[in-house]
Amino acid sequence: MPQGQPSVVPNDGLTTRQRRNRPLVFVHTGQGKGKSTAAFGLALRAWNQGWPVGVFQFVKSAKWKVGEERALKVLGETGEGGSVAWHKMGEGWSWVQRDITSSEDAAREGWEQVKRDLAAETYKLLVLDEFAYPMHWGWIDTEEVVSVLRDRPGTQHVVITGRNAPQALLDFADLVTDMTKVKHPMDTGQKGQRGIEW
Repeated sequence: MPQGQPSVVPNDGLTTRQRRNRPLVFVHTGQGKGKSTAAFGLALRAWNQGWPVGVFQFVKSAKWKVGEERALKVLGETGEGGSVAWHKMGEGWSWVQRDITSSEDAAREGWEQVKRDLAAETYKLLVLDEFAYPMHWGWIDTEEVVSVLRDRPGTQHVVITGRNAPQALLDFADLVTDMTKVKHPMDTGQKGQRGIEW
């Protein structure tokens, strides 16, 4: 276990152990690549600890076969770590939005399922992949999201990914990482690659 002294010790009445084990909200945002990849890295750690993991993909098409999905599902089925459930909540999405109404409805339905799972404490780690987009587009109320996350029972950790995460969410989260793009192969016209993007 890494040791060290925090630069600030909050006056919150919690012991060091209580503070260490409190549930966290992570946000991975920004224009750079790696937001979902980092979230799935946390899912691997959670699986290894024996935690039940729930992944909710909000705007990626159900037709996409992403490597992380297959890997985590296979691991979840081994019985060696935690269980893994994968939910595709989106109708599909690209840089040019097409059927906005069905995507909006699917995102709202997905958020309702997340709320039910949070209330039931179904998972120890929830990955809400690309969930920043529905908030940014106004499909899902950010203040409601913050309220639900603030009041969630138990010790459930939540990771939210996606560009343009709303400021209210950033202010609430315990850990915020802004992935800054310095350079990307797509800048020179190269399309996504198998094994790199999916």
